[in-house]
Amino acid sequence: MRGARERRVRVLVHLTELSELPLGGLPEPAFKERLRAELMSGALATAEPEAPEERAAGRPQPLLGGRGRRRRSRGRPLLSQLATVGLVAALMVSSFATYRAVPGDSLYPLKRAAETTLVHLTSDDAERAARELDSAKARAKEVATLLGSSVDGPLVDETLKDMEESTRAGISRLERAEPRSPKIKKFARDQKEAVKPMLQQLDEDQLAQAEGYLSYIEGLAAPE
Repeated sequence: MRGARERRVRVLVHLTELSELPLGGLPEPAFKERLRAELMSGALATAEPEAPEERAAGRPQPLLGGRGRRRRSRGRPLLSQLATVGLVAALMVSSFATYRAVPGDSLYPLKRAAETTLVHLTSDDAERAARELDSAKARAKEVATLLGSSVDGPLVDETLKDMEESTRAGISRLERAEPRSPKIKKFARDQKEAVKPMLQQLDEDQLAQAEGYLSYIEGLAAPE
């Protein structure tokens, strides 16, 4: 049970790393090498160790019946390895598709569930705040994507609301963990640059919501 839980956590961590890529981007070579290493280590971990007596030199071979049973028993670890690699590979392919999902896509709830799980699995307040703020940045990118497509207004409204909720939760937690952290001002500047170009594409209600958000984050970046 513990090993399965750790594997699920690693997949969720990879999904978070993928979500930080620009839309349409590809993973860095270091990420792919780390993934390949984890796939191989997961496969090798399922292999049954060879008994010491089987490695002893000069041991006589068993009869045909015993040899047949030995071959069949050795085949099971190989199948287990292939199944492990296949499962993890399938999860990672799904992760690539999930991280690209935007509101309205069938995989979008999975993306949000993964983000929420990673936040809740984080016990360190500063790290948890960083994940909340990363979620706010992701929502800003999703709003920009939605505005560039033909979608219903409610999706934009809901995403703007989620962006503000994640921002306030992350800032509140970061202020407690690291008072006067320079990360707050940097986040505010980055979000302002991301949200301000959208204003001309928003309707009246969305504009009021976005302007209220900008007013909030501009206060965070204001000189003390």
